[in-house]
Amino acid sequence: MGQLTKTQVLIMATTAGVAVANVYYSQPILHAMATQFQISIEKAGNISVLSQIGYGIGLFLLTPVGDMIDRKKLICYLQAGLIFSLLLTAFSPNIWVLYAGSFFTGVFAVVAQVILPMAASLVSENRGKVVGQIFTGILVGILIARVFSGSITGWLGWQYVYIISSVMVFVTAILMQRDFPSTTEKFTGTYVGLLKSTIHQLGRFSLLRKTALTGMLAFGTLSAFWVTLTLYLSGKPFHYSASTIGLFGLLAAAGALIAPVFGKLADKGSHTRSLIFSTSLTLLSILVLKFFPETIPAIWITVILLDIGVQATQVTNIAVIYTLDQKANSRINTVYMTSYFIGGALGSFIAIQFYQLGGWSLAAGFMVALAIITIINVVTTKPAPNHLKNQN
Repeated sequence: MGQLTKTQVLIMATTAGVAVANVYYSQPILHAMATQFQISIEKAGNISVLSQIGYGIGLFLLTPVGDMIDRKKLICYLQAGLIFSLLLTAFSPNIWVLYAGSFFTGVFAVVAQVILPMAASLVSENRGKVVGQIFTGILVGILIARVFSGSITGWLGWQYVYIISSVMVFVTAILMQRDFPSTTEKFTGTYVGLLKSTIHQLGRFSLLRKTALTGMLAFGTLSAFWVTLTLYLSGKPFHYSASTIGLFGLLAAAGALIAPVFGKLADKGSHTRSLIFSTSLTLLSILVLKFFPETIPAIWITVILLDIGVQATQVTNIAVIYTLDQKANSRINTVYMTSYFIGGALGSFIAIQFYQLGGWSLAAGFMVALAIITIINVVTTKPAPNHLKNQN
């Protein structure tokens, strides 16, 4: 274990961002897909849902394998599967093949979640900083995905979104295989034993349980905000188009670039202070828009501050969980990221129900409650011990 060069970190961040973006490409172009296959927009919505389901399945079933085999090889296999799935999606002759392509695109896009623990295992110093930079690549990939797919669809057609993406995945696959060392196998049991061990990690570390809850609440807040903001801005008094609403994601992308700073704080042992600040910033951002709901500058401020707060929380969390057990990084990452995405799904679902019942005010109240609970969870979390046992 040594250090990664700036070029290697950039390659890993880019590879992770390019991979995870594929899960989100379909969201702004569902209408174009529905028109192509002559189906309702509701049926087209299954395309995005299947990508999300596939990602969740891949997260639990595939990413822990990074503790069992060489992560470099696993990344190669996943990227090969991702390229095939993207081309299957692009050249789908009917909606059922498109559904399959979308599902497997989600499954193999979890390559991003193999890169994070790989990076943590390859560095001995500044782990939080490096992981923060790679996680920023993932965030930027997610945030830019919708703008990219919408633009390419407008210029060339939706199929080219997936064709171009397959080329990008191929290029990053070559770079990943050329510039990185192989890692030794860590887990010597069976695959079923590996999955059981993944669940076991949640029981091993109280800090992982608390950190996973923090991540679940934080991402739940962010997801609740974006799903309700779309509904809010498309109605009175704004009546914004989908493309205009999508541009707010660019503000969020700018905020994501600040997140690695908090990874540096985690390296210095000040992760609790970092989390208190970032979760408080999340609460402040929601309060701004709750009290000034029809002011565009307030929306801008909320988008930027909320994204900085939530992403800084996640970067700090990830830096912390990689101090628990070097031999189980992939399994620990699986536990954390599974909780993370469950939080996002629940946050979106509940926020929509509140929005339908009481509009933006009630939905914002729900987000304020989530942010407050997150802060309480952070301040009641015991700091990580200086020395942790590394057991399989």
